[in-house]
Amino acid sequence: MDKKKLTIIAVVIVIIIIALGIGLSMNTTKDTNPQHIVIADSNNHGEPDNGFDALTGWGSGHSNHNTLIYSTLFKTDENGTIINDLATNYTISSDGLIWTVNIRDDVKFSNNKTLDAEDVAFSFNTAKNSSTELDLTNLNYAKAIDNYTIEFHLNESRSTFIYDLRYLGIVSAEDYNNETYGSNPIGSGPYILKEWDRGQQAIFTINENYYGEKPYFTQITLLFPDESSSLELVKSGEVDVISAPFNGLNETVEGYNKINLSAGRAQGISLPYLPNNGTTSEDGDVIGNNVTSDINIRKALNIGINRSEIVDSVYSGYGHVEYSGVDSRDYGNTEAAVEDGDIESAKNILDAAGWKDSDGDGIREKNGTKASFELYYPSENIDRQSVSLLFSEQAKELGIEVELVGTDWDTIYTKMYSQAVFWQQSSQNPYTMIYQQYHSKTADNSYMNPNLYNNSEVDSILHEAVTTTDSVSANSLWSKAAYTGDGGFGPSGDAPWVWISTFDYVYFVAEDVNITTERPDNYGNDLLINIEKWSRN
Repeated sequence: MDKKKLTIIAVVIVIIIIALGIGLSMNTTKDTNPQHIVIADSNNHGEPDNGFDALTGWGSGHSNHNTLIYSTLFKTDENGTIINDLATNYTISSDGLIWTVNIRDDVKFSNNKTLDAEDVAFSFNTAKNSSTELDLTNLNYAKAIDNYTIEFHLNESRSTFIYDLRYLGIVSAEDYNNETYGSNPIGSGPYILKEWDRGQQAIFTINENYYGEKPYFTQITLLFPDESSSLELVKSGEVDVISAPFNGLNETVEGYNKINLSAGRAQGISLPYLPNNGTTSEDGDVIGNNVTSDINIRKALNIGINRSEIVDSVYSGYGHVEYSGVDSRDYGNTEAAVEDGDIESAKNILDAAGWKDSDGDGIREKNGTKASFELYYPSENIDRQSVSLLFSEQAKELGIEVELVGTDWDTIYTKMYSQAVFWQQSSQNPYTMIYQQYHSKTADNSYMNPNLYNNSEVDSILHEAVTTTDSVSANSLWSKAAYTGDGGFGPSGDAPWVWISTFDYVYFVAEDVNITTERPDNYGNDLLINIEKWSRN
């Protein structure tokens, strides 16, 4: 046999081994039961470090998602509106400091024990002192008033507290053990955790005690593959739904449809708002930048870059442009947006402000200061690197030099007060997305308000928004803070950020699986948020 044939045989053997290895490593054997579904969703349902414990982060925090196991006081309907789940109604005291919530009296945990107000109070009081990413620092304490009534006492009035009530799963106070609950959770949601093979998969089966609409799928297997093996896994046919990796957005796979759902994750660049006057933070980090502190630089970048071009190039069109970070929310403000891609208008702004290229090197300068700054991004994220690169190239057309630095987050946090940083925000909560992002009181040693934005009028509007007890009035105020007529956190105002895009999550879905894809941006970025509506042909 000649060497060419031997080489071909060897390649075929390697391919077979790889294919088998993927299947074996995931323990996937094609399940013929139509009501069983296999899902690999690295976007929101990756393997949790602390297990499936609602009080240490499963389902709430940085990325809120359907826990499958637990019920929450409130949930989100198909219109993006927060509605009752365990709760039947709630009231707020006139000073906004006490929220009283009544709950259903017909709910049982998966172990047949009745869920009552003590379980709710315990869950919130415990989560407040745990390592969960859900910020409950404004909760003083929760107290059961009777079997089905809970009072939440706040330290300060907070119009957005319902978002905290929306996301925390309720555990059984009697059975809770923080060392074992992650692997043996007890909840009142539609599923129970049947099996967890660490590093490989978790299997969920129907909770027969569930009080709500029973899902069609009686078993869900969540796989936890490396993203690098996602394409091979979907091509093997052993998975029903799987998130497409960044390098697979343009791929097609026989037997699968490709769908996209808004991730609700705004991507943008913070521009240091203060000049460099030689001051430093408490940790010794440099504060201020003499280029980005000029509003004309910030305005020119917001007007001059072409957001659509970036979205189309990096995300293959799976996304849309973003101007304020909250454009599609109920509290978004269309007046805060700008017409972008207007290079000539951007250049005119810079010329009028005295930023000119006097030495012919392609970079503008003013009073001896070059229009140049660094842009930091997390090096492990290919998409953020790609967006940063295009932003830099487009800024160069305006005569602004943006030097890219890919690094780790520890380094980025030391540079955020003095250099531009690429961020991604995903919360539905306006307290996180607006108040903490733009109120001057949150300009401290955290990643909230990283560019030290400070506008007293905006501060006043945000304070009124967060302390009112009327959610409609609050939304109007959040919106006003983006553009006040001559200021605000949007690009038409003070332009402290260059928000660029909100990308989509892309999934390969088996042709016989039906999932609801029509959902508003404020519905949430969770694939499984409406799992009870899914079915199979």
